Order: sequence, then structure tokens, then C-alpha cells
Amino acid sequence: MKDNWKKFLASQGATVDAHCGTSRVTRFSNTPVNVNDLILCDLSHYGLIRVHGEEAESFLQNQFCNDLRNVSESLSQLNGYCNPKGRLLAFFHLFQRNGSYYLRLPREILDPTLNRLRMFVLMTRVTLEDASEQLIHIGFSGPRADEHLQASVSDVPTEPNAVTHTADLSIIRVPGHLPRFEIYGSEAAVKKLWQQLAGPATPVGYRHWALLDIHAAIPDIVEKTREAFVPQMINLQAINALSFKKGCYPGQEIVARMHYLGKLKRRMFLAHIDGETVPTPDSPLFADGSESAQGVGKVVSAQPHPDGGVDLLAVIEISSAEQRQLRVGDTEGPLMILRELPYELE
Repeated sequence: MKDNWKKFLASQGATVDAHCGTSRVTRFSNTPVNVNDLILCDLSHYGLIRVHGEEAESFLQNQFCNDLRNVSESLSQLNGYCNPKGRLLAFFHLFQRNGSYYLRLPREILDPTLNRLRMFVLMTRVTLEDASEQLIHIGFSGPRADEHLQASVSDVPTEPNAVTHTADLSIIRVPGHLPRFEIYGSEAAVKKLWQQLAGPATPVGYRHWALLDIHAAIPDIVEKTREAFVPQMINLQAINALSFKKGCYPGQEIVARMHYLGKLKRRMFLAHIDGETVPTPDSPLFADGSESAQGVGKVVSAQPHPDGGVDLLAVIEISSAEQRQLRVGDTEGPLMILRELPYELE
């Protein structure tokens, strides 16, 4: 997090801690916030990889599991990066700004993702760099968020993944049952916008934004879950983050074989557990009566709910989810209550 931006957030009442070599805002005040309130959130815990050069598009197209040719200055995309075994190394939001591609992903996996991509540059005319400090990144969500944003920015995207730009800002509409936006820009422009939006909105810590992602069933891949899932396990085919027609990329044969010839045995579910303990990503899941010591799934992400308990995304063995009670952490752990996903699966 840039020092000047960190000082600005502190002046607004932010409490900041360190995580995986970067800063993140944990809270702004003790004011209770409901999950559907109008909120404003710093997103510095996500990093940015900038990719530019005359062969940037072809280079990225050969690396990622979604069709990069659909990305433009006005349309962003969810996308993934697999190893040769078809397991996800990273999952990210991809967008264009001023002729460059940007990958928005958790800071804790930025360096390994960037270093691996650089291994394949060779003679390609492309440059990859950590651009996390080049742009300030905030989130804005809630009832009539689009109308409130319209009062400060003339052109606001109306559909998920649509992008609009001003001279200093790039605004992406992201999935959610209420209007939700990620905003990137210069420090001066974002400071001005923050002060305008902080009137009607309540500033919140990073956990609230992560909870909104969970409710939208949009996963994150973090250090503990790198190489844990193939794309279909975390429902990438259902959120337009996976293409079966784009051509070759690392792990493509395995991903395609599962789609055309195999039967998916595990997929991602939305769930809730009671209690205050928040399971970490990669926490195991167990089914009552199961003889498997390995468990029947893993937590993808989890966050506390303001009304109590914890909401989470988890990859679960489909047959166990349909037929057995599930517990988190161990066979005596809290009982999972499955919720309906906000989108349909094939």
C-alpha cells in the first residue's frame, strides 16, 4: 500500500494490519454494518500485474483458460491460469486500461504468478510488471450504488464485467445481487471520489468485500489453495471464466477431457456454519458416516456474517453434499448448511 494512500485511509479512521507482505484495512469503526448496506472498501490487499507490448494479447491467450480475445477497453473478464495438470495456479479479474492488460489477484500469489509467467516470455515482445503501486483500487457496493456513483462519474457501467473510463479512473461492474463496482485510478482522483462517496456510504474493512464475493459465489485462489482445483471444481464454467473453444493453454487437455469425457465429482457450493471460528482456505470437510480419512472437500474462502456465523465457499464431493451431513475441520466440527448458488450450473 502506498504511504500517502495509507495515511489518507488512517485520516478516515482506518485500522490497517500487515498480511503476506502488504497492508490491508481491517475496519474503520465499530459502527455495525449490514451485509446489504451501501459500503466503500479499500482493496489494496489485491495486487495488479500489468502486461503490455505488441504481442501481449497472443502471449496471454496462450497461457490462460478463458478467451482473451473477448476482452476490450469496455469489457473485462474473469480468467484463470493452470499448471500442466490442469490445476489452478491463479484466478483473477482481467481488464484493459490505456492499451495494457491488468490482472487483479490476491497479493499473496502475485509474485509466484508473475515469476511463472515470465518463464514463458522468451523472445515474445511483451513486458510483465508488478503494477500494484501504480493504481489505487477501491470497491463500492450497495443499494443504488450506481446512482450514487453516477453523481460523481458521468459514465457508469450497467452490466457485470462492463468497464468505463474517465481521464483518471477505470470502473468495472462486478457480479453481485446489488450494484457493485471496483474502481482503479490515480491517487488524487480516487481520494476525491472516496470523499464524495463516503458521505452516503459506510467505509468497511476487507472482510466485508470478501463476503460479498462469497455471496456472488466468485472464488479466490490463495497460497493455500494454489494447485488444489481444476477450473470446473470452482464453477468457472458457470461464471464465464472458462472457454472450451479457445485453443491450447497449459492444462487444456485435462480440463477439456473432464468437460467432454469425464464426470465432475466435485464442485463448489455456497454454505453457512454457526459459530465464530472462521475456517481458513484449504480446511478439510468431512461427511458424517464417511470412511474417508482424507475428507470430502476443502474450503475455498470463508468470512464472518454480520448477523452471526460464517458464510463460505467450498469444493465438495457432489455425492456427499447430496446425501450426507457435512462438517468443517474435523468429524466433530461445525455442521454445514448448504445455500443456493446465485447462478445456475450445467
